[in-house]
Amino acid sequence: MRSDIAGIPVEMKVDAIETRGAQWGDVVVRHLDLPAGVDFTPLLKGLPDDRCACPHWGYVLAGAITVRYADGTEETTRAGEVYYWPGGHTGWTEGGVTFLEFSPAEQIKPVLEHLAAQMSTA
Repeated sequence: MRSDIAGIPVEMKVDAIETRGAQWGDVVVRHLDLPAGVDFTPLLKGLPDDRCACPHWGYVLAGAITVRYADGTEETTRAGEVYYWPGGHTGWTEGGVTFLEFSPAEQIKPVLEHLAAQMSTA
């Protein structure tokens, strides 16, 4: 399978936030474009340990994103870097970020459903 970014269906478009995603086999491929100041922490409340339990692999195309794990450690991934984030994290961007991400479909599904519910009440 292959696609350009425009060919991946839009999951959510709210103001300057745009996420696209598609399930390819057992993996969900997502392209996320987030403006400065997006913080997932409040949206993850209600998930186990109030964090994303799904692992992700990806590549930051532009900007930077910081993740924090349950043990308090933080790491920032910047444009041109690949990453692996194990489950048990939250994240935010101070200056905006665009990234491509790959996640196990069964593990990301409850997280995406939770985020959609949170966004619908916001």
